[in-house]
Amino acid sequence: MTADHDDRRSTDDHGHDLINPLHVGIVTVSSSRAREDDPDDPGGDTIRDCFEGDGHEVRARLLVRDDYSAIRTAVRRLVARQDIDVVCTTGGTGVTVDDVSPEATSSLFERELPGFGELFRSLSWDEVGTRAMASRATAGIAVNTPVFCLPGSKSACETACEELIVPEAPHLAGLATRHRTGATDQTLAEYRDE
Repeated sequence: MTADHDDRRSTDDHGHDLINPLHVGIVTVSSSRAREDDPDDPGGDTIRDCFEGDGHEVRARLLVRDDYSAIRTAVRRLVARQDIDVVCTTGGTGVTVDDVSPEATSSLFERELPGFGELFRSLSWDEVGTRAMASRATAGIAVNTPVFCLPGSKSACETACEELIVPEAPHLAGLATRHRTGATDQTLAEYRDE
């Protein structure tokens, strides 16, 4: 763990570990946008705006096609970096045949955070009604990094980030990395699949 990371580590009024401000990685999943030279990215932009609006810093943004291997590789690269505290993906969480973001990201999870998906769908119910059941938003910890897998819509990203992720991610990142003081970056080769 870098000195910079240690400088951002603290505890809240209840003694809970925190990392604040967070360094964030964003992966946008969209085959159509990945084919464009200068694609718009409303989901990724919304995630960025929510984190930066709360004083955090986006350190990396990636755009990949709707492909299991491409998504998994992008997330793996980010969680292996010591300068990334939290990763959010946007897109590919629906029920079409090419919506594979939940499978690609959750294959990396050491520990799942099922409460995130449950809470997100509950909040979505208030906005979209029964369509909330089609969302497969998920979250977990991969290489000691909280990873959140969000739908691609601007509204869904805003709800997830403002209501759930941004308020809780500093605490989750603090808890997930409490044992990592003094660690260095992992290479992809060191991060073996099981």
